[in-house]
Amino acid sequence: MTTPSRLIVGISGASGVAYGVRLLELLQPLDVETHLVMTKAAELTLAYETECKPAGVRALADQNYAISDLGAALASGSFKTRGMIVAPCSIRSMSEIATGVTSNLLTRAADVMLKERRRLVLMVRETPLHAGHLRNLLHLAELGAIIAPPVPAFYPLPGSLDDILDHTLGRVLDLFDIDAGVVRRWGEDVPERPALSPAAGRGAKR
Repeated sequence: MTTPSRLIVGISGASGVAYGVRLLELLQPLDVETHLVMTKAAELTLAYETECKPAGVRALADQNYAISDLGAALASGSFKTRGMIVAPCSIRSMSEIATGVTSNLLTRAADVMLKERRRLVLMVRETPLHAGHLRNLLHLAELGAIIAPPVPAFYPLPGSLDDILDHTLGRVLDLFDIDAGVVRRWGEDVPERPALSPAAGRGAKR
């Protein structure tokens, strides 16, 4: 039995909900069935940071679920998926996933990914991080989660916020062997640049 091309997208209430919205947009033309679950806090953050409405975001996914629906398919390991991306992932959601004490469908679905040894990518959005956060993140990495904070790359010379979003999300999708066609790849689309000479390096600001 092969794994269906299903991907779970979780959107929590951290700043950066544009990552989750854009992720769904990138997946729409691809042969990937998307299953969306958003927290109530994510719906509030949408209003603060974007012009999107929750109904419009839900319409981007093939299936969507109420955050309180713990009887949904996503809550069971028998529902086969390629994995899950939480974009963005709040510290609260991350902490619930780390402890296994899950209170909603998003964190329960993430816990299922860990117990079934499926790929779980957490785009954790918080800075600075204290020792408690770091301990939880280390624990999650030890459990098999991939911690992928949405740190922008500047080597592709992005010209807009959309370029930054696309490159970051494209690299996250690479973790699932999904090519959305938005990554400018080093040595391919982005030419390698000459290394600084020792003299130039000494003169650069540090």
